[in-house]
Amino acid sequence: MQQKLHIKIGDTVKVISGESTGQEGAILSIDKKKMRAKVGGVNLIKKHQKPSAADPQGGIVEMEAGIHISNLMIVHNGQATRVGRKLNKEGKLVRYSKKSGEEL
Repeated sequence: MQQKLHIKIGDTVKVISGESTGQEGAILSIDKKKMRAKVGGVNLIKKHQKPSAADPQGGIVEMEAGIHISNLMIVHNGQATRVGRKLNKEGKLVRYSKKSGEEL
């Protein structure tokens, strides 16, 4: 069984460690097996692309590479925060900000 993650696609996150430290962006995709996420505009790499029918020119394309999930923190109200889980009034498990106590 896969473990639950503190991030979801679409969340705004801040990179807390590595080459891209301090950069923020939205999560584009998550690979649960490798525990990595692609963040928009962060950890950019250059990839050499062969010409194809869709792109007859080919060339060098800049794209996002994965970042390990442990190096990402959710941004809530402009601040990076840890994430907890608790039951809300309806009895549903929701994520909340440890810094402010508000639901995410």
